[in-house]
Amino acid sequence: MLPLSNDKLAKKSLARYFAIVRNKKPARFLVAKKLSTEFSKDDSIDELWAIHARCIEDLARIEQEIDEGTVFPEIHTPEKSFFDLKIEIAGRILQVCHFCSRRCKVDRSKGEVGYCRCGDSMEVSSIFGHLGEEPELVPSGTIFTLGCNMRCCFCQNWTISQWVETGAKLKPEDLAVNISRLRLEGCRNVNLVGGEPTPWILQWLKTFKYVSENLPIVWNSNSYYSSETAELLAGFADVYLLDFKYGPGNCAQRISSAPDYWSTCTENHSKAKKNGELIIRVLVLPNHLDCCTKATLNWIAENLGYETRVNLMFQYRPEWRASTLPELDRRLTEKERKKAIEIAQESGLTNFIK
Repeated sequence: MLPLSNDKLAKKSLARYFAIVRNKKPARFLVAKKLSTEFSKDDSIDELWAIHARCIEDLARIEQEIDEGTVFPEIHTPEKSFFDLKIEIAGRILQVCHFCSRRCKVDRSKGEVGYCRCGDSMEVSSIFGHLGEEPELVPSGTIFTLGCNMRCCFCQNWTISQWVETGAKLKPEDLAVNISRLRLEGCRNVNLVGGEPTPWILQWLKTFKYVSENLPIVWNSNSYYSSETAELLAGFADVYLLDFKYGPGNCAQRISSAPDYWSTCTENHSKAKKNGELIIRVLVLPNHLDCCTKATLNWIAENLGYETRVNLMFQYRPEWRASTLPELDRRLTEKERKKAIEIAQESGLTNFIK
């Protein structure tokens, strides 16, 4: 296995993640599976959310006890757990799907599909140990699923996001076996990505019912998910690996068909910081440094803190339909790259990868 990153700032901002990797603390999904609760399938969705809110408070208390040095109790999994409650709520949402900000409200449990074209059975493109992620994550056990709730015209994974590929339909039990295999192969985490993992959150929750290994979950997302999904992620995801590409103008709508992107992403990044640990990916786009890169980095510094872990990404290349927008039909210049680094430094951010 590769040596674990010794970056002091990364270790400070991702302290719980490093502790889970070293098996000093339990992953959040394991704690959620031990937290007993009571609910009924006859309860209304509002009643279920009220129970969920109380469980979030209980989970925070338990995690504080763990942080203070209390050994996590080796107790039996209860008949009904906080984790089971999440699965019940997610199953209800699937019937009027609003996992993402589009809120298509189709009944995916009956085969209907919305904007993302995802059904009710997980479809997987690939599963492997990824060495190209952030240094603290590698080797990262990545699971690429098909489908996406955005339409980035430059998408590098467009054959996955746009269903050009044919995925393998895997049941939760089978996916859990693959997660165990990733662990045996030396992966430090499970990295849920795509496409976009958001449409599949019910299937992800069902999968981790069968996972017993103490592995941190990395939620690798475009950040364009609903407030309800943000609540389901609390107590499930350990590390939020979130994209933040666009500023508050109309760039997200024009380039990625993502209305209300800024308000959605700022809200979800704030909740991620509250409910877990955060790495933010800022993909620098040509001709978008002032309207997008600068606005995003300044917001992160002012609202999430100067030590927030940020990956300033210069890997943009024109893919898929990028040629339809002349300003994106080229790679970054060295001048743009240097300017992006200057913007990050001027914002006060101290914990960024470049």
